[in-house]
Amino acid sequence: MKLGIGIGWRPEIADAVEALPGIDWVEAVAENLCADHLPASLVRLRERGVTVVPHGVSLGLGGADRPDPGRLAGLAARATLLGTPLVTEHIAFVRAGGARTGSPVLEAGHLLPVPRTWAALDVLCENVRIAQDSLPVPLALENIAALISWPDEELTEGQFLAELVDRTGVRLLIDVANLHTNHVNRGEDPATALDELPVEAIAYVHVAGGVEKDGVWHDTHAHPVTAPVLGILAELRSRIAPPGVLLERDDDFPPAAGLGDELDAIRATLDAGGGGMRPARKEAPRPASPAATSPADGPDEADRADETDRAGETDAVRDRVAVAQASLLSALVAGTPAPEGFDRRRLGIQSRALAAKRADVVAKVAPELPEILGRDYRDAFLAYARSRPMSGGYRRDALDFAEQLLIADRPADDAARRRLTHWWQDRAAPRPPRRTTRLARAARSVLVGR
Repeated sequence: MKLGIGIGWRPEIADAVEALPGIDWVEAVAENLCADHLPASLVRLRERGVTVVPHGVSLGLGGADRPDPGRLAGLAARATLLGTPLVTEHIAFVRAGGARTGSPVLEAGHLLPVPRTWAALDVLCENVRIAQDSLPVPLALENIAALISWPDEELTEGQFLAELVDRTGVRLLIDVANLHTNHVNRGEDPATALDELPVEAIAYVHVAGGVEKDGVWHDTHAHPVTAPVLGILAELRSRIAPPGVLLERDDDFPPAAGLGDELDAIRATLDAGGGGMRPARKEAPRPASPAATSPADGPDEADRADETDRAGETDAVRDRVAVAQASLLSALVAGTPAPEGFDRRRLGIQSRALAAKRADVVAKVAPELPEILGRDYRDAFLAYARSRPMSGGYRRDALDFAEQLLIADRPADDAARRRLTHWWQDRAAPRPPRRTTRLARAARSVLVGR
């Protein structure tokens, strides 16, 4: 399946995307599309023969729980509506807690890394198989960028991806910008990752920009693509001609000419990298899984069929993964102590980044809030986020933020408070709850979480 050169479709740049020359396909965030009708821009692109691939961000296939059937059905409906040749998601967890941990469900609002351990891999593989069985087209999974590393990891990124592909047959979406991010933040060599992963399983490639601050690379999708990222694309191109390459941009969009320049740089990198392609990689020795080396197992345990059977995870393993992920996410969004073995400085950076992202996204989904609060919006939201982890998505987050302000008789300006009250009433209820109601809700949450 050859896709060609593409760009991430976003409503803010829909007109520019339609006007760009040489666009073979686009990718749209699945959760931003209705399941029963498409934006006019995507309809026009499809009529021109441009392929549209839905890119999911909320399944959390790396999480401890099995995929939510409703989310899978929604992704399947969008795939059918678009007539797409495949759908994509991420190797990440996005929420934690719940019944397995006896704690409230927390939402990250972000893609967080799974530990590269055999247990986490087994859980991921079962979740991927469930997703594959629920989708009408093939699934490809993306490697993610990370600020933090899990302690006591047992596999490299390339080994982890190779095992995942071998066990499930899933395709890969390789983001070269994420490989660069992990190089800066976690000291991982992109060339080694490319050597270890099965490049023949690549469905397509992402290219995106970011920025470095105080020695940490932030994968912003809001800055131009840098030379090191294009260098990793060239490394990949020396190994294989990827079926598709896509430019991602999610914010601070440049004029159409700027997008065109970045696409031209991608094309030039691909054209220059094909002259001396490396021979197909030799199969690297794989680290032995615990099941393959257990003395209690017979010599046939290393057989792939047996490993596939082993990957049908027990709930006990899922429970262990659930506790680890909930502890990490709670430290990031609820201020609980950092789990043992994590870099506390990096956890602090990630925690602040998650809160800032919440503030930015809430400002997008509820633009009236920064308009009403003015310069006070960001400080007020960050103060709210320190004591209120997100548990119901960004729109719910916006309502809860406004509710908390009103209960505290804020903002101080009467006119602004009336506007905020009317905004909240239009979206939530006839009147904000009294302080006693809020305290009762908090008490119930604590009791349920025990």
